[in-house]
Amino acid sequence: MTNDMTSGNIPKQLVKFAIPMVLGNMFQLTYNAVDSIIVGHFVGTSSLAAVGAANPIMNIVIFFIVGICMGTSVLMSEYFGEGNIKKLKREISTSMIVGLGFTIIMSIICFFLSKNILLITQTPIEIVPEANLYLRTIFCGLIFTFLYNIYSATLRSMGDSKTPILFLIFSSILNAILAVIFVVVLKLGVLGTAIATVISQAVSSILCIIYVYKKIPILRFSKSEITVDTSLLKNTINYSWVTALQQTCLYIGKLLVQGSVNPLGVNSIAAFNAVTRIDDFALNPEQSISSAMTTFIAQNRGGEKFDRIKKAFHYGMLIEVIYWLILIAPVYLGARSVMQLFVPDSGAQVIHLGVIYLESMAFFYILPGLTNGLQGYFRGMGDLKITLISTFVQILSRVILSYILAPRYGIAGIAFSCLFGWIVMLSYEVPAYLKYRKKLLFLITA
Repeated sequence: MTNDMTSGNIPKQLVKFAIPMVLGNMFQLTYNAVDSIIVGHFVGTSSLAAVGAANPIMNIVIFFIVGICMGTSVLMSEYFGEGNIKKLKREISTSMIVGLGFTIIMSIICFFLSKNILLITQTPIEIVPEANLYLRTIFCGLIFTFLYNIYSATLRSMGDSKTPILFLIFSSILNAILAVIFVVVLKLGVLGTAIATVISQAVSSILCIIYVYKKIPILRFSKSEITVDTSLLKNTINYSWVTALQQTCLYIGKLLVQGSVNPLGVNSIAAFNAVTRIDDFALNPEQSISSAMTTFIAQNRGGEKFDRIKKAFHYGMLIEVIYWLILIAPVYLGARSVMQLFVPDSGAQVIHLGVIYLESMAFFYILPGLTNGLQGYFRGMGDLKITLISTFVQILSRVILSYILAPRYGIAGIAFSCLFGWIVMLSYEVPAYLKYRKKLLFLITA
């Protein structure tokens, strides 16, 4: 099912597009959350810390792949908004072939370098073997990560955010079931959680492929259509490379922040692993709203509906603020209860550290909501350099401050380093938006 967003009720379309993504991404986050909860309860704090130390590294690689797909989806949305289906199919084919080859090469490199990266980030030596085993298993399944994300990006560019999410929900439930079997029943520890994740990702990608082939006629390719279009390749690489760098920059920063946490000890690592999962759940709707804005704006840019672009930005930012107002009380008041999901009562120190972090972040979450809205706008307008630069200055500021504050204030210092990074990011994005606003007003009145 496709959805042309170049006409119709704007706030309704944004919300309708974002809600399936919010729900689906919530389920996607359960991949790692289930890993952490099951490992924390049935294996132990040391293994939980191993998964926590591995996750920033894993996320760098995974979100590099996600970034590639995000970049190409902007082009796909533009061509779909133009009504140029032939060009859309050439873009999909080019992205698929080049991205698949790149993913295979990256999987091999990451498999052999995982242990060295863990050591570079000062991961405590006692948890390196488990963390390395977890990473290597995940890296063996990266091809499924790419296939799911490229097919999802294609469907979303055509206004269908619901279908790939349904497959993701199914695979997330499967992941939880398999994690229990492999960890609790078969006693495979962190290896079991990684195997469960890879199998679940494979299922979601296969379901996407089958659906597209059977239900979306315009996305069925003949042999002659499966090719790399050199006329589109440069633009595809430019878009996908910049968004991949942006996503990688973000998660390299998180990895470096992890490096400031690791010297604080196993309890702090375990607490940071738990709160970053909670951060992901809290920030996911903000990011989904941003993605809805990107697709909407890109389609309307292709259709030259500039007045709708202006209105979509205002509605999108309003939705971001409303979401934060709903979020603040549950995070602040429920911090201890949420931490207990990840750590049993015997981990009282870990829970205490997590509560300190979350009580501050509840008030800070408004800032990433604003930055996500602006990022969605710039991506939809095709100016990905602004999103890259703003992410870079944000993460650089956060990393520097985390190494200054963490030794003095522990995990609370990490929360305030996030606050500072978001403030720096907004100080770059807001002036850039004001310049774009003038250009847009000119196009509307022209």
